[in-house]
Amino acid sequence: MFKKFTPQGYTIQNTQPEHAAALDELQGIIFPTLAVNERIATRHYLHHIELFPEGQFVVLDGSKAIGMSSTIRYHLALEDHTFLEISDNLWLNTHEPEGDWMYGMDVGVHPNYRGQGLARQIYRARQETCRVLGLKGQITVGMPNGYAHYAAQMSLDTYYEKWLAGEIFDPTVSVQRKMGFEPIRLIHGYLDDPQCGGGGVLLVLEVGVEV
Repeated sequence: MFKKFTPQGYTIQNTQPEHAAALDELQGIIFPTLAVNERIATRHYLHHIELFPEGQFVVLDGSKAIGMSSTIRYHLALEDHTFLEISDNLWLNTHEPEGDWMYGMDVGVHPNYRGQGLARQIYRARQETCRVLGLKGQITVGMPNGYAHYAAQMSLDTYYEKWLAGEIFDPTVSVQRKMGFEPIRLIHGYLDDPQCGGGGVLLVLEVGVEV
């Protein structure tokens, strides 16, 4: 089982059944504007652990869950898709046991613990797991959460182009890009969340990149 201490003394490890209910509650705190039917619940977390235990992560402050990530093994998903499609309505039965990429469904950190580099620690744990499993790296769809501040001024496409050009800093995808994720393209209608205009940025992180 993956288990390490962060520089702050928190524990990051593979999610266990006893963490599921706390992560259910954490979803609502971390993603308050996300549609309720797109938030992962206790029953889903328990199934994820059975399906792909090596790919589920929790960050703990003592026994308190303060961060998490859910993943599957998958092929390089370059085609259009939605969050509910890729996650099989949150159950992750889309997991491919022989898939050569790790698809990250989410990364979340409790608001009171942000600014300490914990998201990077989660991505690092995923990257280390990719190496252990012999995967090619990580793929994910990042949420351009800064778009909410520009929605009245420009379309999501324009926001994305300005972000690509370095004219806009986005609190989520800019950080992912700085870690080494390479943007592939914008996907419209990825999820139901006005914060990011419902869209997401398809991102790829090769396994050799140090996070």
